[in-house]
Amino acid sequence: MAEKRDYYEVLGVEKDADKKEIKKAYRKLAMKYHPDVSEDPESTEKFKEISEAYAVLSDEDKRGKYDQYGHAGMNGFSQEDIFNNVNFEDIFRGFGFGGGSSGGGGGFDSIFDLFGFGGGRRDGSRQGDDIAYELNITLEEAATGIERDIEVPHKKTCPHCNGSKAEPGSNVKTCETCGGTGQVRHVNNTPLGQFATVRPCSVCRGEGKLIETPCKECHGKGIIRKKSTIHVTIPPGVDNDNRLRVPGEGDVGVRGGPPGDLYVMIRVKEHKLFKRDGADLTYQMPISFVQASLGDSVDAPTLDGAVELKIPAGTQTGTSFRIKGQGMPHMRWNGKGNLYVKVKIVTPKKLNPKQKELLQEFADVSGDEIYAEEKGLFDKFKDAISH
Repeated sequence: MAEKRDYYEVLGVEKDADKKEIKKAYRKLAMKYHPDVSEDPESTEKFKEISEAYAVLSDEDKRGKYDQYGHAGMNGFSQEDIFNNVNFEDIFRGFGFGGGSSGGGGGFDSIFDLFGFGGGRRDGSRQGDDIAYELNITLEEAATGIERDIEVPHKKTCPHCNGSKAEPGSNVKTCETCGGTGQVRHVNNTPLGQFATVRPCSVCRGEGKLIETPCKECHGKGIIRKKSTIHVTIPPGVDNDNRLRVPGEGDVGVRGGPPGDLYVMIRVKEHKLFKRDGADLTYQMPISFVQASLGDSVDAPTLDGAVELKIPAGTQTGTSFRIKGQGMPHMRWNGKGNLYVKVKIVTPKKLNPKQKELLQEFADVSGDEIYAEEKGLFDKFKDAISH
């Protein structure tokens, strides 16, 4: 079966099915496809498929991740993790068959053996958690790229006890109940063969060892929380949606498992001049009525310095001019976006007598009418209905 089917489809239940419906569907299919009783040549693969579907959908945490992310949500679980704590004895109780030995000819001792991970030591190791760090940078830094040392708090192996959880020199005994594995395996005989469940050892609480004197630095945890200085390189063109992965700089793994990863979340600060839209920048440039009317040559700011921009005569407010290649670098290909300069005509608030005289003269020549006083609302209404 090359591609995994939807777990709900595998068991033939609806997505809102409760635990009782899921268990009933699995028991029915297990009786049909168990390799000891089925003549279907694909029974082993089908039995593995329905067992995995049940192991996920019967666990609230795994089911929640599967409902949200699909099969991708199971990437953090090994096959052993998926089947951990599944009570198969309870699943097959009540079939009406005798209890005795399995006497089965299926060729495997438990469901774990069927999946290829039975019989070995299950040390409970797992990868450490990923962590996130928010890095605030300026628009100029985002444009050029930067290198920076950041202080990241994360969980690391205790240097005092080297992760053993015990005070150096103190006595540590191997747990006799689990033999040092930290887990106890319970094998149950059912009409369909032997099924096993694996649970944390209750004596050593899953540690595999009994510590007389806990480490005074980490208080017997084997892990401490500390800040580490990590050098990161931020490439040009990053934006708020980008994150940088630093492998192995997350929290330390459990029981020798690999560490998690660090994700540097980029936050670009707002700029006082430019607004960003992907690789393009926009700048609002104020110009005077005279510049807009007669045209002018002005200096437009860019991230690399000022460039000359020609304003044509008769430019209207809101007109946008493109300056090619003066935006932000593209992250996935060479080149840069554009800078768009949007002009805004600024009306002077205070005029001296000479300026007023010239503007009045301009109005008389052009035919424009300038009102000494603003009309009231009633006057504006009369003007509107009279036209």
